[in-house]
Amino acid sequence: MLVFAGLGNPGAKYENNRHNVGFMAADAIARRHSFSPWSRKFQGLICEGTLGGEKILLIKPQTFMNLSGQSVGEALRFYKLEPAALTVFYDEIDLAAGKLRVKVGGGSGGHNGIRSIDQHVGNAYRRVRIGVGHPGVKEMVHGHVLGDFAKADREWLDVLLDAIADDAALLAKGDDSSFMNRVTLALREKLVPTGDDDRPPPKPPKQQSHVRQARPQQPAAKIPESGPMAAMLKKLFGKD
Repeated sequence: MLVFAGLGNPGAKYENNRHNVGFMAADAIARRHSFSPWSRKFQGLICEGTLGGEKILLIKPQTFMNLSGQSVGEALRFYKLEPAALTVFYDEIDLAAGKLRVKVGGGSGGHNGIRSIDQHVGNAYRRVRIGVGHPGVKEMVHGHVLGDFAKADREWLDVLLDAIADDAALLAKGDDSSFMNRVTLALREKLVPTGDDDRPPPKPPKQQSHVRQARPQQPAAKIPESGPMAAMLKKLFGKD
């Protein structure tokens, strides 16, 4: 069994917050792959299903973000799982909005939910970091992550959540690189590029056939400036 945890805060007040994008990713996976109905266990909401031939426990801790590790740690201990069996989906302010990165291990980066999980299970688990952008100054971070996604964000957010759900089986198989590539490709295909790293690589110039390459280039014909031919051309094209 593998555990996929989406982080967020419980309750309607926080439902559309940037801080709850981990909950949104978990919901998208459960819907797309027809997981069981959500039920309460391990101080969280859980449901079960299969991805890539692997049994998956999806969990949304209901302890509030800062105590996420209590819920996730309880689930891992119950099933006697190592941290390597855990994948956590969460918001990342140090990534531009709509970007996604996957890594194993590392620090918390100031994220209280990740810090809590590190304290309870260690840090050797997979992190799916979903970019929500940085407000620009440290003092605004709290309000930014606890603020709702803007209407304009829904364009990229819906595409990103769909792509995460579509390709979640790659995470279950441990193919993190392919997962990131597939998500990035989906964003490139369905959204207007926002920067050079969003644009597909340019197509190589069309190669000429060997016959055309071998054929000598003919110089352009010189137009006569005087004589009968020049007079006729001037009459045809109305040049004085």
